Amino acid sequence: MNSIEPSYFEARSPLAMAELAQNVAIGKAEKALYKTFVLAIMAGVFISLAGMFYTIVSTGSHGPNALPYGISKLIGGISFSMGLMLVVMCGAELFTSSTMISIPCASGRVPFSAMVRNWCVVYLGNFVGSIVMVSMIIYTGQWLGAHGQVGASAMYIADAKMGHSFGQALVLGIMCNIMVCLSVWMSYSARSASGKMLAMILPVAAFIAAGFEHSIANMYLLPMGWMVHNLGDAAFWQGIGMTPADFPHITLHNMIFNNIIPATIGNIIGGGILVGLSNWFVFLRKH
Repeated sequence: MNSIEPSYFEARSPLAMAELAQNVAIGKAEKALYKTFVLAIMAGVFISLAGMFYTIVSTGSHGPNALPYGISKLIGGISFSMGLMLVVMCGAELFTSSTMISIPCASGRVPFSAMVRNWCVVYLGNFVGSIVMVSMIIYTGQWLGAHGQVGASAMYIADAKMGHSFGQALVLGIMCNIMVCLSVWMSYSARSASGKMLAMILPVAAFIAAGFEHSIANMYLLPMGWMVHNLGDAAFWQGIGMTPADFPHITLHNMIFNNIIPATIGNIIGGGILVGLSNWFVFLRKH
């Protein structure tokens, strides 16, 4: 009978997790830029697939016969956790988790310029992957499912996110990437694939349920809602029983300046400083 080493089931210590996080971040910063860019496109696709899943699961949650608010948010959040699982397990490059390159940067093992270069390449790649997915979903007419209610769900999501002020989106972005980076951080404690995936479910579900702002997820969710809002014809609006005026916040200006930009800044603060540098200070800083 084959024996399994006890360590297989043991979680890594917080110090070991911090050391692993630093080594992973160094690997990200030192990776060839063309590989980083391709892996970033993959991450944009993965997060967009999760956004699509979340949109479908959320369909029908705004009508009179909808599930209770908390239950529908929980189900939607759990479904979205698929995106981060795909990113982590497949080794893709996601901007929000790449903010933790701040750890080896603080240790002097990665130059500041290399960290910023990685962020820019990953951010651009995530954007490309997201827009590719938006184009594919629009082209295939998937948003017309459930008699147009899938498209309506995309607009409900986008309208709520574009309705924030700059400051609100920034703070929501901070809180979002605290949860995302803690999710990735906890996955470092696990030694098995199942353990890593389980560690990521609830933090991701929590930030989705709470309505926090993830800049890369919003590269899919917001353009998707904006495209539906602009492409829907009279038959579509009649089918969902609504008009464009019912989604007043869906504008290109609100998308960029009331969400994407402040959410990005907030994600850097939440992941790079509040998770990355705080753990570096406690576990890795040389006194």
